[in-house]
Order: sequence, then C-alpha cells, then structure tokens
Amino acid sequence: MSDGFDRAPEQTRPQRAPPSSQDNIPPQNSESAMAKPQVVVAPVLMSKLSANAPEFYPSGYSSNYTDSYEDGCEDYPTLPEYVQDFLNHLTEQPGSFETEIEQFAETLNGWVTTDDALQELVELIYQQATSIPNFSYMGARLCNYLSHHLTISPQSGNFRQLLLQRCRTEYEVKDQAAKGDEVTRKRFHAFVLFLGELYLNLEIKGTNGQVTRADILQVGLRELLNALFSNPMDDNLICAVKLLKLTGSVLEDAWKEKGKNDMEEIIQRIENVVLDANCSRDVKQMLLKLVELRSSNWGRVHATSTYREATPENDPNYFMNEPTFYTSDGVPFTAADPDYQEKYQELLEREDFFPDYEENGTDLSGAGDPYLDDIDDEMDPEIEEAYEKFCLESERKRKQ
Repeated sequence: MSDGFDRAPEQTRPQRAPPSSQDNIPPQNSESAMAKPQVVVAPVLMSKLSANAPEFYPSGYSSNYTDSYEDGCEDYPTLPEYVQDFLNHLTEQPGSFETEIEQFAETLNGWVTTDDALQELVELIYQQATSIPNFSYMGARLCNYLSHHLTISPQSGNFRQLLLQRCRTEYEVKDQAAKGDEVTRKRFHAFVLFLGELYLNLEIKGTNGQVTRADILQVGLRELLNALFSNPMDDNLICAVKLLKLTGSVLEDAWKEKGKNDMEEIIQRIENVVLDANCSRDVKQMLLKLVELRSSNWGRVHATSTYREATPENDPNYFMNEPTFYTSDGVPFTAADPDYQEKYQELLEREDFFPDYEENGTDLSGAGDPYLDDIDDEMDPEIEEAYEKFCLESERKRKQ
C-alpha cells in the first residue's frame, strides 16, 4: 500500500486471440468466412480502490493531537506538552477555538493546581502569542476565556494578574527595546501588538456585572506609542501604525470620555515625524494615510437616528416621488395639495382613460383607430425604390 489505498489485483476478461498461420484450420469456403467475422473483445479494467483501505490524510497532516485530545491529557506526560500541543493546534486551525476551548479549560482545571503550574501556563501562552505573528489575536481571546474559567486563584495572583505581571516585565524595558538591535525590536513589536489585542479582548467584570477594559493597558499603550515615536526608525513607525489601526478608535473614545486629548497629541507627533524624521517615503505615506483615517473617524459610519415612519409632518421630502395629475383645466396637483382627494376623485369620475381596451390591449370598440386608419399603407415612390435596391444588394452579398 503506497498511496493509502488497498490495491486489488487487476482482473480482465479473456480475449479470443486470432488464429495463426501455424494452426490447423479446416478449409472454409468464402461464403462461410464472410458470414461471421471474429470480434476482439477489449479488456475491462476493474477498480483498484478498496472499501477496506485505511483513512486518508493529506501530506503533512498530523492526527496525534486529535487522537490525544479526545482522551484528555492522559496521553501527555507533562502540562507543557499538553498546552503547547493545543496552542499549535489553535495556530493551525483557529476555527476550532469555539468548539474545543471549553474542554481545554476543564482539563486545565484538573491539572493546574499549583502556583508554578499556573505561572508555566501563562508563560507558554505569552511566548506563543509573541513569537507567532498570527497568534496574537487568538492568544488574547484565549487569555480572556481562561481568566474567567480557570478556578485556581493562589496567593500569588489569578491567571489575569499573572498575565499582566508578565506583560509588565516586558513593558519596563520598552525604551531599551525600541532602540535595540533588529531582533530585539522585532520581539518588542510583537509584544506591543499582543498588548493591543489584550486591550481589546480582555474583559474585566465589575462588582455590578458591568464589563470594562483594563485601564492599565490603556495607559501602557500610550507609553508604548511614545517609545516608538521617540525612536522613529521605519520598523518602529510601522509598528505604531499597526497599533493605532488596531486600537485607535477605541483608545480615542476612552480618552474622550475622560476629557483627555491624547489622540490629538499623537496625531501632532505623527505630523512632526513626517516633516522631520529621516524615515522612508513609504513609511511617511503610511503615516499620512493613518492621519487621513483618523480624520474620517477611523472609518466608522455614524449610526442613523432611531427609525420613525415617514409622514408629511416629519419628512420634508415625503411627497417628492409622488406622481403629478392634472385637472380638467390643466392645473397640476399632487398628494401634497390640501384638496388632493377631491380633485383625484373628480379625475376618476370624469372619464375612463382607455374605454375601448381591455387590460391585455384587445380592441373592443369594433371600429378601427381613426388615427391609424388615416395612415396610408403604400410607400413613397422614392422610399420604395431605395428599399428594392437595398434588398437586391443584400441578396447579392449573401450569394458571394
């Protein structure tokens, strides 16, 4: 079995071979030889597929996680192996988050029972979210879910508190990281974007059940933007643009609620960078596009006011598309006129518009149309002559 299928042996129908000259064939007359010519039957190939073949998997696909996950964590010797396998699974199949996150959290509640285990869990998720570019959003969602569903809450802090402490460790070296080498800056940028996703996805429930965002992350993002703009290298500026596209509208709304004008200060700083910094032309274009996006309210469309049924009293254009009628004196009127009903009724009673025709256009009058009767069916001589020439010329071209 080389292609994932069981191969059944080929079966062919035996075909009749034509006789050779060496065979002893009794002589036949020509009439009998022509009566029944021999027919060569083509071989019929049977299918090589088998219903008993093992299940097919595409190349590179691994079912180890699926098989092990169905059995819980029994097949994993350590917590890090189980968590890392699940994180890799989410990275490859993010659509499985909704269906598998509940069982994952339940398994963790039976396994994460110590401070060290919780710290290890936080570190594994943080590393995955900051080392895999496409996992920052999924990592933030995962952190939000676990912060509400992990039952362990040791003295060192619950899951959310330990996660924020881990982020603070990276945050405290922001100035050095923003001016570090390329590898250091790349790792710093991944942290910045993950923190932006955390700000948008990490929900904090108040004592009254209200859901809010973490204010500490809002303050941290403001300082991270300062660090990026203070070191206006191309990759730092690109990271700042990505962060503002991701969180700019939410940050500005939050700042406005507190009476702050932080976004105005950021936009002013961007304009100064465009004028003074030695960044590339493409990065300057990105910054200008960001300023344009912010001027359009971050691309958001204002919600329309509460729907009200249009009436002549609340809609000045209520009668705009109404048809116009005419009285017997030729005076126009519409539904906006106060005596519309009276005039319209008079119009209906005055005459039928098409008294001699049914809806399908059949003439019921028994007489021809006087206008059509006046039309002469004969052509004008010049038109008739031109028409004949046209017909002859068309026929000649057709025959060529």
